[in-house]
Amino acid sequence: MKKLVCCVIVVTALMLPGVVQAQEDSKDEGSISMLEETVVTAGRVEEKKKEITSNITVIDEEEIKMSSATDLGDLLIQKGIGHSHKYPGGLTPIGIRGFRSEAHGIDLEGYVIILLDGHRIATGNASKIMTKNIERVEIIRGPASVQYGSAAMGGIVNVITKQGKGKPTVFAEGMLGSFDYTEKSAGFSGKINMFDFSGSFTRSSMDDYNTAGNIEGDLYYNTGYHKEDNYSLNIGTEFFPGNRIGVIYTNYDADRIGNPDALYQNDLDDYQNASNRSLDFNYDGRTSEGLFSWKAKYYEGKNKDKWFDPMASNPDGWDDGLPRKVTTDHKGAQAQVSLNQEYLLVTTGFDWMNYKTKDDTYSPKSTEYDNPAYFLLAKTRLLDKKVIFSGGLRYDEYEVEMKKGEGGKESDNNLSPHFGAAYLLTEYLKIRANYGEAFRMPSADELAANYPGWFGNYIGNPDLDPEQSKTYEGGLDFSLVSLNLSLTYFSTDFKDKIQTKSLPSGDTTWENVGKAEMSGFEGELSYDIGSLFDWDFQLKPYAGFVHLTKYKDKETDEDLKYTSDWNVSYGITLSDYNGLSANLNIAYIGKQDIDDWSAGYPAPVIEKRSFNVANLTISKKIVDTENFGDLTLKAEIENLFDKDYEYVKDYPMPERGFFLGLRYDY
Repeated sequence: MKKLVCCVIVVTALMLPGVVQAQEDSKDEGSISMLEETVVTAGRVEEKKKEITSNITVIDEEEIKMSSATDLGDLLIQKGIGHSHKYPGGLTPIGIRGFRSEAHGIDLEGYVIILLDGHRIATGNASKIMTKNIERVEIIRGPASVQYGSAAMGGIVNVITKQGKGKPTVFAEGMLGSFDYTEKSAGFSGKINMFDFSGSFTRSSMDDYNTAGNIEGDLYYNTGYHKEDNYSLNIGTEFFPGNRIGVIYTNYDADRIGNPDALYQNDLDDYQNASNRSLDFNYDGRTSEGLFSWKAKYYEGKNKDKWFDPMASNPDGWDDGLPRKVTTDHKGAQAQVSLNQEYLLVTTGFDWMNYKTKDDTYSPKSTEYDNPAYFLLAKTRLLDKKVIFSGGLRYDEYEVEMKKGEGGKESDNNLSPHFGAAYLLTEYLKIRANYGEAFRMPSADELAANYPGWFGNYIGNPDLDPEQSKTYEGGLDFSLVSLNLSLTYFSTDFKDKIQTKSLPSGDTTWENVGKAEMSGFEGELSYDIGSLFDWDFQLKPYAGFVHLTKYKDKETDEDLKYTSDWNVSYGITLSDYNGLSANLNIAYIGKQDIDDWSAGYPAPVIEKRSFNVANLTISKKIVDTENFGDLTLKAEIENLFDKDYEYVKDYPMPERGFFLGLRYDY
């Protein structure tokens, strides 16, 4: 894999001068650099990508459509942004730069945050976010606490819902495939006068799947699901130019998701019901000349996971077999105002969010998490806008309370800074540097717990400090018409990791003891060969990688466990060749050290092997009419080369699967 990445870099360097000259010759034809692309996540306002000092990745609507992924977890795995701890069924925590999101309970207990249209949705499980009705996904790689608060150490994934534009359209789609997979979808999008609208509904189901490789043909029980529904609706009205009021509603609801045990004890019938709902009301406005702009948002929602564990799954009798449930009700508000002059952009605002969690698992408890915050972000453009300096501060206040049992109430606060600089050497080449601090506030358990566990009481530690990280990074972005290249080096120091500690009394508490350091390289490369030969279709090879050169636990001087040294995504896309489009994507997941719990207790540390997995999608427009709509035939092959692979040891993924669908657009 190292040789592959090195070859890509060398070949790019050798061909760059010729490509630049060829693209210079095409400027008169109206080509636009991708650095002119507008993004909203890094600074919480619309900005040109060329003015952003951190490393940001955008997955656009076309790329989402060309992917075989049906949810955000699979989409990010195929993009290769970092190691994701994917289990069979509906559980995918996502990883960026050696950090990972929290999949169960409160997303604030993780280190990567998933946002939906700029606000939290109380889950770190990327499988709960479907890919229908999404305009794009913006990813900040690296610390983002100054923009979005606690738990943004590894980065932010902001899923942006599609907003209706242009002539109204509708679509209907169906798909059948391996493992009795069925999917049906319908949706609409458009704008009529001052009203815009976009929405979709998807329902799918799947039976248990077969595994590949040495155990080919073996059925892996409890890997299917009975029903998975996803609703998405974005409606609004621009009642005055530049001023829009909107409502966004999303709902994920899954019934009887298989919750399988490891393959070596593959005879259980546990399952899970899962849901995530979000409703937000937003107002975006600006003055007629664009000098001032503002945003206001109120949102609320619910995230719920309910596990059903039959008595058969607990032969030792320690569990009563009753359902276990974790429910988080969340709500919040955002308000901000921006001044955007020719050489200065300033944004200031207020965030507030509130989480109320009921946890009826093995130690029933109820907690409340309240967080007001204030932020200031600024950017100045100097020397004919070729030099960009950015900075920001955010002050967060947190109050946590254990509302069930004998727990107490505790509070804390944190100040997060950020500094960055970028220099536009040319209109298509930017170099950048960035420094950011991030934090994770202690949870309600860690600060204020007082409840019984299996072997003793859990006692909170009110003296805990927030977990902290400091990240330095530098990189470059090159974007000229059809060639796009990005390369970043980063280094992160992480301290005050919160870990459990056994007390002489037999009780358990928490303390700040852990330290770690992570460093590495990130890169992306794509080039449209079709533009070089003036073809009327796109043929684009691409590659992206993350290589961790260091991921050490400073306390033990050993590599961090469950962290891959390499994550690579590469492939080729064909777009609109006489109505034919195709995408071959190969994702490589590198080796990692893990605990082998199948070998007994205490678990020995072993090296989990690396693997590649390939997916192929093909679509062909078979009917193309102006008055009656279009009909497109779609086909997908997942795990194209029938590899035996697993993201988590003893939880193998499906054998090669075939899927065929039909889509109607009008």
